[in-house]
Amino acid sequence: MAEKIKNQTALDDVAARQLAIATRTVPQMGTITPRWLTHLMSWVPVESGVYRLNKVKDAQNIEVDCSTRDEHVLPHTFVDYDANPREYNLSAVNTLVDVHTRVSDLYSRPYNQISEQLRLAIEAIKERQESELINNKEYGLISSTPAAQTIKTRTGAPTPDDLDELLAKVWKEPGFFLLHPLTIAAFGRECTRRGVPPPTVSLFGSQFITWRGIPLIPSDKLPITNGKSKIILLRTGEARQGVVGLYQPNLPGEQTPGLSVRFMGINDKAIASYLIALYCSIAVLVDDAIAVLEDVDITKYHEYKY
Repeated sequence: MAEKIKNQTALDDVAARQLAIATRTVPQMGTITPRWLTHLMSWVPVESGVYRLNKVKDAQNIEVDCSTRDEHVLPHTFVDYDANPREYNLSAVNTLVDVHTRVSDLYSRPYNQISEQLRLAIEAIKERQESELINNKEYGLISSTPAAQTIKTRTGAPTPDDLDELLAKVWKEPGFFLLHPLTIAAFGRECTRRGVPPPTVSLFGSQFITWRGIPLIPSDKLPITNGKSKIILLRTGEARQGVVGLYQPNLPGEQTPGLSVRFMGINDKAIASYLIALYCSIAVLVDDAIAVLEDVDITKYHEYKY
């Protein structure tokens, strides 16, 4: 040992590092995504957690006439409403975050332990929210698509022809396509094969490829089963009779619209609990506001000929 110290010419890295201050990051979580769907969705505040969707009973029975200038015989008509409109109840996505008071007291510099725990739990809840908006069996986009608005691919792989078929279903001011990133890659391959590379558009500071001017928005929440997925096309907004997101406003402890954080107390083991709750749902106002392309094969490759 004495020989080692004698031959050492300078302070080594291991010893020197004990006096250095390491630059730390906040906890990184790889499951966080941009969640473009929630950004692009038109959100409607819902009082008392209930959204009643009133519809015209039969628009074909509304009589109108185009009389000549010399004729003034007008039809008498009225607009009847559905007597049993559908009501949407907000769904809850929630969790309890537990933090030992000793941890928050002693280890909250440079980053506050409670704040970081809540931040990461909120991110997880918002990821689950996007998944529910797409896949929920009661109100999700896929289950809310009428049978007449559901089509299958022509060849298996997603092609420009398939997206044109979707546009024919949602032709009144279509907003955006929603699909898995792997499906976007498969569509890009088909466009390359046909020699029609899709142009891009900038949204929220990011680049998205488009088809017919409509952006293709990625979400990893679209299901993939046996190498097959789906593509959704939708129109958004109440004014456009499209798809709308629903949330509860003015929650106690509200952090963002529809999401609240509430302190639940400290138990006899000195563990502090925080309830994070998010209330949301989604409603398709008219049938032609949405369409789904099914059986999209994202593994199918064609031989490219250059």
